Amino acid sequence: MTWKQWAASKRLKPGDGRELQRFRWYQLPLRSLFWLRLPGAGGHARLHAVDVRHWARLDNSRIRAHLFLDGRHVAESKLPAVFPVDGGVIEVAMSNYGIRRCHYRPSGGQPRQLTPDPASAEGRRARLGADRPGLSRAIGAASVVLLVIGVGLNLLQLAEPVSRIPPVMRRVGTFESPVHLPLWLNLALGVMAVLASMERALRLRYSSLLDMAGH
Repeated sequence: MTWKQWAASKRLKPGDGRELQRFRWYQLPLRSLFWLRLPGAGGHARLHAVDVRHWARLDNSRIRAHLFLDGRHVAESKLPAVFPVDGGVIEVAMSNYGIRRCHYRPSGGQPRQLTPDPASAEGRRARLGADRPGLSRAIGAASVVLLVIGVGLNLLQLAEPVSRIPPVMRRVGTFESPVHLPLWLNLALGVMAVLASMERALRLRYSSLLDMAGH
């Protein structure tokens, strides 16, 4: 057992057997729900569900993921979570703006993403991708462009004050940023970067370099 697996097992707690609640429209900004059907003993399929309430902050702001099997609560864990299931594990992780990862990792083979509930925000975004692939690709590309701009401008504007720190100035000299944006434009770009990170989270896309622009 690796250190990460050991740490994940310490976060795992047994479920209480309660019934899974169906997704309600007013839970769109507050809840994510994913499904996975796996073959069980005797060839009978077992339906797994991963339920994450984004802003149900517990235990020093640590959000929990809940695992349901055939509609009943069987386990819960602080994030990042690793749930043992038939033939492998379900891995769940979260960024500041949504689900970062919700994948089934079989003991042998490639991981695959769980299916988002059609009523959830992730499910609605996935349906847009299926129904309007061209529009979906355009939105995804725009999100990347906004984040690239955000990262680039942040680095340029940060480099100038950093270069004026005496030890840095003596070693590499000073740097004058070619970009000096007004406050309102910096704020607008920050808001757009946040929206771009949220859009990428709906598709479970995350890059530690790109998505830091939305933080």
